[in-house]
Amino acid sequence: MMEVNIVSQKENPLLKRKEIRFNVKHVAGATPPRLEVRKAVADALKSNVDLIYVKKFETRPGTHTAVGVANLYDSAEQAKLIEPDYVVKRNVPP
Repeated sequence: MMEVNIVSQKENPLLKRKEIRFNVKHVAGATPPRLEVRKAVADALKSNVDLIYVKKFETRPGTHTAVGVANLYDSAEQAKLIEPDYVVKRNVPP
């Protein structure tokens, strides 16, 4: 079970995206997988999961809270133009 809290959203009209900072509270154990976090952030933003790319995501030492940065694009084509290949690969199922 994860609880997503959107810390900030910044509109970037030049790149046609929103830059999002978020916190995820998760149960004891390992940091949740990136794909699950991506879906949880999409649900929190009421957006399509295919338009969200989680760039950075890490659990703070000694806590069950992870902090991260994601980008929400206006279209999938725009995301493919801007996001580096390694970020795209991390955000799609194997």
